Amino acid sequence: MNRPRDTEAKRCVFIAGESPLAEEYASACVGAGMEVAVRFNAGSGGKLPAGAVRRARAGKKDTLGIELTNTSRETKRKNLADMDRALPSGTPILSASAATTVAEQSAWVRAPERLIGIAALPSLLQGTLVEIAPSLPAGRQAIEASQRFFRELGKETSVVQDSPGMVLPRILCMLVNEASFALGEGIARRGDIDTAMTLGTNYPLGPLAWGMKIGLEQVRAVLEGLRREFGEERYRTAPLLSRGTLEGSAERSAGAPPTHSQKQRGNRP
Repeated sequence: MNRPRDTEAKRCVFIAGESPLAEEYASACVGAGMEVAVRFNAGSGGKLPAGAVRRARAGKKDTLGIELTNTSRETKRKNLADMDRALPSGTPILSASAATTVAEQSAWVRAPERLIGIAALPSLLQGTLVEIAPSLPAGRQAIEASQRFFRELGKETSVVQDSPGMVLPRILCMLVNEASFALGEGIARRGDIDTAMTLGTNYPLGPLAWGMKIGLEQVRAVLEGLRREFGEERYRTAPLLSRGTLEGSAERSAGAPPTHSQKQRGNRP
């Protein structure tokens, strides 16, 4: 006899990753009525959301694994290997792929057919769309399971090509980087750069404010992933981002002679 829908077993989700990504996904899962266990990466801090539990590893009863690390490839590799060993065969694994391609991650697990990349950066889950990039051997079952999971969170999904940054994270981080170059070179002040973008393009936030909201370490990780993948100068991290601050301000006017760093940049888009 089938049980009534309101007594069906909850989806059990195991999340491993860094703060604040892990908190954001855990909170969303708890809000959707899922059973959630979280393991924060060592040294990343993290506050356990109400309704979630802290657990050291994935278990046999988990129906979904989510790996949420962008800033450390070594930690990410270890988390994925742990999940791959612990989760039941066929259980999908969703993995943040803003800084590391799904193709590279596939070599770290024994069952890449269940690996689905997601465009995960802090604050992006507040939107209505989530980009997913299945691994090459991923089957329809894993893809449909990931789409079903995000529907349960009230999100739509779009399948995109596997690439560092995928689509929205790549665009956002490139905007933050370009704005950081402009700030560091004295082209405009911080507030003026953000105002120009919010009023000129109707963005909800200016690129520098967005960079602070996402987290500068996250932005650097995406840019480093793009440069590692493509080896192009346009993905070079702006000095302000490399120093981990957007607080620098320059007093040079926009009409001042180009600096040495400006000359080095050449025709970088």
